[in-house]
Amino acid sequence: MTKSEANPEFEALLEYVKRNRGFDFTGYKRSSLMRRVNKRMQMVGIDGYNTYLDYLEVHPDEFQHLFNTLLINVTSFFRDHSIWDYAISEMIPLMVSRTAPDEPIRVWTAGCASGEEAYTVAMAIAEVIGIEAFRSRVKIYATDIDDDALSHARQATYLANDLSTVPPELVEKYFEPSDDRYGFRKDLRRSVIFGRHDLIQDAPISKIDLLLCRNVLMYFNAETQARILARFHFALRNGGFLVLGKAEMQMLHANIFSPIDLKRRIFTKVGKLQLRDRLLLATQTDSETEETVGYLSSQVRLREAAFEIALVAGIVVDSNGILVLINERARSLFNLSTRDVGRPLQDLEVSYRPVELRSCIEQASLDQRSITIRNVEFRLSSGEPIYLDVQVSPLLGSDSNTLGISVSFIEVTRYKLLQDELEHFSQELEMAYEELQATNEELETTNEELQSSNEELETTNEELQSTNEELETMNEELQSTNEELQTVNDELQRRSEELNQSNAFLESVFTSLRGGVVVLDSNLQVQIWNHKAEDLWGLRTEEVAGQNFLNLDIGLPVGQLRQSIRDCLIGSPDGAVEVTLDAVNRRGKGIQCRVTCTPLVDSSPEVQGVILLMEDRSI
Repeated sequence: MTKSEANPEFEALLEYVKRNRGFDFTGYKRSSLMRRVNKRMQMVGIDGYNTYLDYLEVHPDEFQHLFNTLLINVTSFFRDHSIWDYAISEMIPLMVSRTAPDEPIRVWTAGCASGEEAYTVAMAIAEVIGIEAFRSRVKIYATDIDDDALSHARQATYLANDLSTVPPELVEKYFEPSDDRYGFRKDLRRSVIFGRHDLIQDAPISKIDLLLCRNVLMYFNAETQARILARFHFALRNGGFLVLGKAEMQMLHANIFSPIDLKRRIFTKVGKLQLRDRLLLATQTDSETEETVGYLSSQVRLREAAFEIALVAGIVVDSNGILVLINERARSLFNLSTRDVGRPLQDLEVSYRPVELRSCIEQASLDQRSITIRNVEFRLSSGEPIYLDVQVSPLLGSDSNTLGISVSFIEVTRYKLLQDELEHFSQELEMAYEELQATNEELETTNEELQSSNEELETTNEELQSTNEELETMNEELQSTNEELQTVNDELQRRSEELNQSNAFLESVFTSLRGGVVVLDSNLQVQIWNHKAEDLWGLRTEEVAGQNFLNLDIGLPVGQLRQSIRDCLIGSPDGAVEVTLDAVNRRGKGIQCRVTCTPLVDSSPEVQGVILLMEDRSI
């Protein structure tokens, strides 16, 4: 619904709010405004906009409730994670790379509500450039029209539920717990500046690198959106980023912003503002018209000042970084043309060659004083080097405000060559005196050094001869040691073969026995478990090796063998104990198992363990 089609009583209500409280809602979409005002009118039990206007006159406190209804503050930390992932990985690193290391980074979050978005962008930038660089370089301007929301944002404290969308490692890094709340780090909080700002009436913040205005423009009509976007264009630096909300589309304004990622609603500033968009700014208010006229007259003063100092190669840049004047010498020297007038300086090669001009221009503008960089080398298209003194001078108006910057390139090649020759001759003369004195001293010491060198050579020769004899002796010793090692290796190999044969023989003996053979050490741990024992009880060798025999869960009642095994361990080495037990084999069949316990003795002879021979007597 357009303003002409709107309800006259509703329009009168909006004008009354604007006149009495300074809140201009006339640029908002009428359907959204009427829906919210009707909601508030229902809450106080009023029908009709004229009646509600009378109610506001009698109850001024109602304004606060009305504004809280109209200004919906919906926000959260890291809202739409995909946007912030892209910002941390792509957008912020690119933004930082475009600025000099000592240049400030300025961010504006418009419609910041209770501050979550401002602190989110602070964390994102700090993650990219580091805490120290953030404290020294970053300024974040967070604005809103709602004073209550701004008051809450300035406190920078939030409940644990408010931080549910913040990764735990960032909560620990950027928030300080206090009772049941979390406060944003105070050292970083100083870089976030909150203030009341009306996007329709107030002048925009300038020289912004990143501007976030998410789901705010959707509440305005098309005409007001165009005016605000034109202000945003003025606020952003060339190449600056604009991030809108998912509910907003900006395709109709591609002449001032070009899309980078439409899915995420990320745009960048188009360098030169079109005449239509400048007129949008010029027709907003009387004060803004005066500002535009002042801007146009400043261009005239820029050209007059530039012509006065155009005796050498020079260019003139306005306060927005746009190249407005190039003299003939500069066009010839830096391969420029009149078509480059009106382009952003940062898009031209002259901005960084022969010297980085952007940081110098900003410094000269801030300090309002000239900066001179001397003896800058520059190579012509023919390859011939020349030397320039680059002078960056601010152009000031009658009100002492900076209108622009004049950059002069003064050729000092002849003076530089003369200075280099003079320095070269002076250095040669000084070196000649030093060399003459050094030569005399060297001649005096040369004979002494030669004599000393001769004696050292004789001593070295004797040392080398002695070393040679020691090496020959060592070589013989190494050869003898090698022969001994070979003999030992042969013996080890023979012993290894004998051991393998013994192990094979022992394995064949155990395999040939009819019954199962189990060998236990003195601690009753299983050392040997032959294949017949595996077949009898269903346990493999690797399952029982090192296990206590009495703890095994097999079909044989091993507990009844405890005494027999103990008798073998403490009895005579020649004694053997035989026991017949009822058992169950691995197939679950009941058998009569005869167990013969024999002491395991060595050459001592001492009992080292027990040998158990288990036979199935049911067969």
